Amino acid sequence: MRALDARVNEIMRFEMIALGEHRGELASKRSRDGVVTEDAQAIEIKGPQGERFDEILTTDALRFVARLHREFDRTRRELLAARMERQKELDAGGTLDFLPGTREVREGEWTIAPEPDALQNRRVEITGPTSRKMVINALNSGACGFMADFEDSNSPTWRNMIGGQVNLVDAVRGTIEHEENAKQYKLDEEVATLLVRPRGWHLVERHLVVDGEPVAGALVDFGLYLFHNARELLERGAGPYFYLPKIESHREARLWNDVFNMAEDQIGLARGTVKATVLIETLPAAFEMDEILYELRDHSAGLNAGRWDYIFSAIKRFRTCPEFVTPDRKKVTMTVPFMRAYTELLVKTCHRRGAHAMGGMAAQIPSRSDEEANEKAFAALREDKRREAADGFDGTWVAHPDSVAAAMQEFDEVLADKPHQVDRRRDDVEVTAEQLLDVPATEGDITEEGLRSNVNVGIQYISSWLRGIGAAAIYGMMEDAATAEIARAQVWQWVRHGAELQDGRTITAELVRALETSELEKIRAEIADDEWFENEGRPGLSREIFEEVALADEFVEFLTLPASERLEETGA
Repeated sequence: MRALDARVNEIMRFEMIALGEHRGELASKRSRDGVVTEDAQAIEIKGPQGERFDEILTTDALRFVARLHREFDRTRRELLAARMERQKELDAGGTLDFLPGTREVREGEWTIAPEPDALQNRRVEITGPTSRKMVINALNSGACGFMADFEDSNSPTWRNMIGGQVNLVDAVRGTIEHEENAKQYKLDEEVATLLVRPRGWHLVERHLVVDGEPVAGALVDFGLYLFHNARELLERGAGPYFYLPKIESHREARLWNDVFNMAEDQIGLARGTVKATVLIETLPAAFEMDEILYELRDHSAGLNAGRWDYIFSAIKRFRTCPEFVTPDRKKVTMTVPFMRAYTELLVKTCHRRGAHAMGGMAAQIPSRSDEEANEKAFAALREDKRREAADGFDGTWVAHPDSVAAAMQEFDEVLADKPHQVDRRRDDVEVTAEQLLDVPATEGDITEEGLRSNVNVGIQYISSWLRGIGAAAIYGMMEDAATAEIARAQVWQWVRHGAELQDGRTITAELVRALETSELEKIRAEIADDEWFENEGRPGLSREIFEEVALADEFVEFLTLPASERLEETGA
């Protein structure tokens, strides 16, 4: 790695070589230069050492992750290739539909394994990155669960990823503390149930290399957390609980199930100890919800309506279709036809299979200084959560501790003293493939305000991400990679199809670039710190990445892919 060449003294290296081959067994040995030997292959850590990183990156933990990589990485790459083959079919005029080969699964009468006591009441879960202060505040927020996020709300710097593991080790053991601005933070007596979201299958951890190949970020995040915390969690009456992002097919869910089985066997856990909630946040996955639950039936903890990524996926997968052009982002709400079909089918599918249905993210950030803005934020949040509870969802997500009580109240009014409403079958719901694909029915205009917002939020978020901040408060909303993806995907879509603004102007790359300049000046004025803006804020690099993912001829699958390469340039 170019940016790390000058820091070779900070790099830890581990090598493994075969010993006792004639005996059919392995031996290990640590030499003076930090080399661990086993089975003729190498594990290299290409990131700098940090405080307490050695507690996470132990020899045994690294061997565990390496086993997962060697067993499953080939399948992971094959499944990613299958995504691209499907995309080629869609680009050529194909479509999506329920799979004829899995009809028996959809029509069969089966349920998932029972969920543990710790996951029975999930009416409000808070989400956020694994920074130390965030972990403490989220666990103390009064929410039922906290999804500690290594994915969309977490910029994958080495410090964030391994430091986050340190924070979770302490959180699991109840010892996590933090001091900031002379204020002490520590856990309350009662805390939320901890769930962890590893990265999606498409991302790799460039700082950890096994046999010359970077390890999937998903296996690093999952493997290190499980290895260090599974038994401690079980002793405390909880367990290793996860959220699985970006899944596009039941075959990808099957891969996760295979990972869980092997991991449980390696650590000595009973089958089904690991529980996972799958985010249905891609359009293809909406056609395979039954199949996804079936593949994970021993390990399933339900499905979640990952609304923002779902909108992004709808744009991405049908990007060549002019009829799929969407209006301003704020017009693509949960009540438009294709989103309504998706959420109702999710509830019906989950409850038929005895699984929890989790609602989507409330991205509003309550204001503690602007009462009018605060009232608007809470009104929008309450309306959203009231609809979810009435539709049959068993719980929901919020992004800010101040939102927990309002969301909880809406679910309390529906659930009362029940932990969930899984027993509420939605037999009244019938959703067709045509309804799931009815993006063209989304009403609304494309306005200059909407285009400016996408440009502004896209560039600001990338700037934040490059600085190691994966969840950014921008104009009263908590923006993460998913919302930034919608912003840049809409710009790409509008330019590609020559969409018109409400005033009749055609959206072109030249117009977008002009608005970039204008919005960057607006951001500079708001920050009012020219030195910060030009240096740490990295406006030039942020704009360059935004144009790469919003104005390129070919659609870039995820903005985090080219952005991750730039993290290297920033020394992250």
